[in-house]
Amino acid sequence: MATAPLKMYTYLNFGGNCEEAFRFYEKHLGGKFVFKMTFGEMPDKKNIPPGQEKAILHARLDLGGTEVLGADIPSYQPMRSAYLTLIVGSNEEAERIHALLADGGEIFMPMAETFFAFRFSMLRDKFGVSWMIIHERPMQPGA
Repeated sequence: MATAPLKMYTYLNFGGNCEEAFRFYEKHLGGKFVFKMTFGEMPDKKNIPPGQEKAILHARLDLGGTEVLGADIPSYQPMRSAYLTLIVGSNEEAERIHALLADGGEIFMPMAETFFAFRFSMLRDKFGVSWMIIHERPMQPGA
């Protein structure tokens, strides 16, 4: 019996705005919102947290060649030690995405040129997701 290849996805927790975040990423980052299920759509209705009928139990977004999964959870806290990293092909695209995601968010490192990137920034967006945006410099031989 053949085994399926290993896959790794990122699962994001949200504090009630998972659908809004995924729709935003779909519209502005070229993702595709492919699946959502609310707590109210669960087969066993007795396990629905009070007032959470419209909250996202599970969602899936195709973004940048990978899958991003997400849900609204009662114990939500913003991301602290992990970043979704977007590798872009131009300074203009890096600047556009940085401005888009920084609006209403918190900038940890402003967009700047570095020794490893033509443009690089780190921030947390208004949905609590942490991002790195990089327009990479070509890799040096022997690295």
